[in-house]
Amino acid sequence: MAKPIIFLGPSLSHEKARTLFPDADYRPPAKKGDLLRLAASPDVGMVGLVDGVFLQDYPPTPIEVYQLARREGVLLAGAASLGALRAVELEKFGMVGIGRVFELYKKGKVDADDEVAVTFADGDFHLQSEAMIDIRYNLYLAKKKGVISEATKKVMVRVAKGIYFPHRNYQDIIDETKRLHPELGDVENFRTYIVENRKSLKEMDALRLVQFFKERHEANLKSPVQES
Repeated sequence: MAKPIIFLGPSLSHEKARTLFPDADYRPPAKKGDLLRLAASPDVGMVGLVDGVFLQDYPPTPIEVYQLARREGVLLAGAASLGALRAVELEKFGMVGIGRVFELYKKGKVDADDEVAVTFADGDFHLQSEAMIDIRYNLYLAKKKGVISEATKKVMVRVAKGIYFPHRNYQDIIDETKRLHPELGDVENFRTYIVENRKSLKEMDALRLVQFFKERHEANLKSPVQES
């Protein structure tokens, strides 16, 4: 039985994914052509799309992902990042969407590609910028915990959104907010808070996708007759 193939990078490290599900074939963030090649392969059963390239190369297009989604016998799921975007676009063609980021796009709470776009280092996929959707989430949590006010949260979201996605990082967002809005007295509280309390919706959703394929793979191993 072929291992599930999961395109993964900055949203969740391959090392952490393997601690949950070691029996998957983890591949780098998907680029144009990767899913077309899988669509033409007879030995593909399950494919997970989490991360794709944004700046380094061209990402898989909706048409390319569709070619794989329509393949009989292939289970295709997406989450967290590019995978969530493509799952919203192709859910009606059988692609499975997983997680909160997918739901936010599906419900129209967010709609821009740059909400999930980040830059990352080649090789280890170390994050070089922060995803806007994770920035929103951390500001929401900080406000909920009383670290910052609602007004400060809204201003910082607006400042972050105004920064081109490859340059979004918490320190610059904080500095720019203080420069533009010196009247806000609690911005500096967030600088201390985020160092110890950073969370990632994208990572949580990537873990959900890995768990989804782990459960499907284990079920198929137990019931090979049903799989056919």
